[in-house]
Amino acid sequence: MSQATMQALIVESANAPFRPVQLPRPQAGPGEVLVRILASGVNPLDTKIRAGNAAHARQLLPAVLGIDMAGVVEAAGPGVTGFAPGDEVFGMTGGVGGVQGSLAEYAAVDADLLARKPAGLSMRDAAALPLAFITAWEGLVDRARLQPGQTVLVHGGAGGVGHVAVQIARALGAQVYATGSAASREVIEGYGATAIDFATATVERYVGQYTGGAGFDVVYDTVGGEVLDNAFLAARTYGGHVVSCLGWGTHKLAPLSLRAATYSGVFTLIPLLTGRGRAHHGAILREAARLAEAGKLAARVDPRRFGLDNAIEAHHAIETGTARGKLVVEIAQS
Repeated sequence: MSQATMQALIVESANAPFRPVQLPRPQAGPGEVLVRILASGVNPLDTKIRAGNAAHARQLLPAVLGIDMAGVVEAAGPGVTGFAPGDEVFGMTGGVGGVQGSLAEYAAVDADLLARKPAGLSMRDAAALPLAFITAWEGLVDRARLQPGQTVLVHGGAGGVGHVAVQIARALGAQVYATGSAASREVIEGYGATAIDFATATVERYVGQYTGGAGFDVVYDTVGGEVLDNAFLAARTYGGHVVSCLGWGTHKLAPLSLRAATYSGVFTLIPLLTGRGRAHHGAILREAARLAEAGKLAARVDPRRFGLDNAIEAHHAIETGTARGKLVVEIAQS
């Protein structure tokens, strides 16, 4: 293979399989670094983009997908002072808004979107974190302003964003509860939260049991739909705050208003789509690295291994609901 090309996967049309191609190797422009990608995280959003069901991501096909990545800096473009060749980095860097994704051997990445990879994490584990961590952090910290000692309820506590939100809330000194299936109880409790079986416990029951009927200070919904409606019912009267990263439906706000509680939405793609706020994403990932190195953050990664040759199987695992943790495609270098 020529020194000037790289291997990548493209999706040419909605629901099409990946097609391996040789593409020109990108060069780092002003403010960018060229990253040799070693691992590409797979998110449910990636599968929706491939299926043509994510207009909000503004990724027209054909395209190289892959939102999350971890790798090694190969070169720094003009104006970059924070990274140098050889630095191990991770970030949420592309795959939406017309930006090349991480299912490729190399990417030219806006340096503001990156942070140094936590020393104790493998490339595989690091690539599983960015989108989930940024989404969880923006909800709990940027929107809800979580404080030590507060009570937090995470809906979907064993999910991709949920298990990270539980860990962040715990690290910030909150008392954490999380809903999930009976089968996910061990996972939720393993991250330090009190597990609530959503199939058997009503909102009234767990609000009464765990908050004396007062409601939770912060409720983070990662599921949407009826679960978000239930989140409104679980917020603390006078001052509770509900956050959702899937609040895209139509909801009655009366239960929230009658509690004098507030609501915030999280849309993590804005910096990638608009170019605004990218440095904040890099700063959030530095917090992720700090927590990981302190032993307070770990990614739940599905044990199955994927490469560019079978990356479509990782997408199918998400689409069929068989993923048991975050899925990662490892990028072998030619």
